Amino acid sequence: MNRKIKTQDIPTLIGQQLPPSPWLEITQERVQQFADATNDHQFIHLDPERAAKTPFGGTIAHGFLSLSLLTYLNNQSGVAPENLEMVINYGSDKVRYLAPVRVGKRIRSVQTVTDATEKRPGQWLMKIHASVEIDGEQTPALIAETLSMWIVST
Repeated sequence: MNRKIKTQDIPTLIGQQLPPSPWLEITQERVQQFADATNDHQFIHLDPERAAKTPFGGTIAHGFLSLSLLTYLNNQSGVAPENLEMVINYGSDKVRYLAPVRVGKRIRSVQTVTDATEKRPGQWLMKIHASVEIDGEQTPALIAETLSMWIVST
């Protein structure tokens, strides 16, 4: 759930680490749905028997699946201005995949606001450093610097 703030307080978010999102289990069904949506049917994602013979020891989530879940995860513990109309994905400055997410594991996001710039009245470019943690593991699945445009009514 988003914590609401006043638009004029957006710059005070810079440097703040927000609470972690709730954990989300990565199921084989979700991985299959992502494979079907993206036409990426590599066996390490979909064939538990064959994937068990790899260094991963079983099926793993697509890296882009973990990355795409950032929108959902970050929104679970994020902050938003009271008069937010919409959020637009603006891109990423950096994405690094550090550890595979094995099917059956849980992930969550920890995010820090690194910049907030009002580009035009009511249009805030937000830069977030996010780390997708894997339950019970030291190394995160990925780290990313994401950009989004917050459109607020003025």
